[in-house]
Amino acid sequence: MQATLATLGYVTSPDGRQVLMIRRDTRPDDIHFGYYNGLGGKLEPDEDVVGGMRREIREEAGLDCVTVELAGTVSWPGFGRNGENWFGFLFRIPAWTGTPLPGNDEGSLHWVPVADVLAGRVPMWESDRHFLPLVFAEDPQPFHGVMPFAGGRAVSWSYS
Repeated sequence: MQATLATLGYVTSPDGRQVLMIRRDTRPDDIHFGYYNGLGGKLEPDEDVVGGMRREIREEAGLDCVTVELAGTVSWPGFGRNGENWFGFLFRIPAWTGTPLPGNDEGSLHWVPVADVLAGRVPMWESDRHFLPLVFAEDPQPFHGVMPFAGGRAVSWSYS
């Protein structure tokens, strides 16, 4: 089965202590409803992953990315609403220009302390807690993980 290619980006404050996240709170039928998440989405057929990440950040947050750093990749077999496979390119965006929008069609945007995200004090997919320490590591190294899903939940996590 073919995978949906997607980006997931984490825009950080200039001091790196906060991350801009979307609280998915506009559509109760959204599988992410009530959760905080990074910004991003599906790649368009004619774009590369960095171009797709830049477009998503511009569309969802009104920001232009100055620096886009590959944090890693995650394969999510069975993640989609109907069990589709997803493959995500995860990025850190430490430098950007503009003023963040208050929200978009999917939810409201919030600056959240990275420490709260890593400590589990922010409602999000439980599975994100596996890879976010790698995204926000003090000395980050690119990682490549696989996180199979069944019944809407991650069943395992491994990475190299």
